[in-house]
Amino acid sequence: MIIDKRFDAWNTLKKNIHAGERVPLFHEREIWWCALGANVGFEQDGKNELFERPVLVLKKFNRYVLFILPLTRSRRRTAYTYDMGHNDSAIILSQVRLVSSKRLLRRMRKMAVWQFNEVRCVFLALV
Repeated sequence: MIIDKRFDAWNTLKKNIHAGERVPLFHEREIWWCALGANVGFEQDGKNELFERPVLVLKKFNRYVLFILPLTRSRRRTAYTYDMGHNDSAIILSQVRLVSSKRLLRRMRKMAVWQFNEVRCVFLALV
């Protein structure tokens, strides 16, 4: 069975992102739309033309590199998701990724300190 995942379209966009000089200002606790791309297997894909998905900035290493956790609207909750209680969104704790800040597209909002600390504790308990 062949599934069209638009790898060629993602590869073209990825080249443009890589060549771009835009490096957004971001901070831990922020939720951003991020160009995650067309990925392999069960890795979280981005959606729409920009292959984007909301992500939580878990750790900022410097202005170029960060750990992110993708969000989902799936109602299925597991030991590997954190229910945000906001628009039925959940954080997918098992899908942590190291990404370039060039992938960040638009800032959505900033998570409350207490909730971010809770997410970190739950995430660290998994690893």
